[in-house]
Amino acid sequence: QVQLVESGGGLVQAGGSLRLSCAASGISFSILSMGWYRQAPGKEREFLARINTRHSTMYADSVEGRFSISRDNARNMVYLDMTNLKPEDTATYYCEAFFAVEFWGRGTQVTVLS
Repeated sequence: QVQLVESGGGLVQAGGSLRLSCAASGISFSILSMGWYRQAPGKEREFLARINTRHSTMYADSVEGRFSISRDNARNMVYLDMTNLKPEDTATYYCEAFFAVEFWGRGTQVTVLS
């Protein structure tokens, strides 16, 4: 059973930075494609970033240049470094893993104060 646990969310002033972490267990981490999504109240879940098994990355236009995804296969971790945060980045952030099927964490809340 794949388990994903996010951490690192919190309150931050606009213009600030946060690093989100996601710890994976229950499967060989190196075979997983990993992603970050977010969902704000009343909105659909939104794709943010993905890093595949070859460490190639892709980003949503809304976060390109501000967010950076990375992974540490030795530690079974994936990270999302967020800079220049804006109030509209306020949401619950979810870690996602994909290998044949999708797996999701429970999310971590990020609140950006204006």
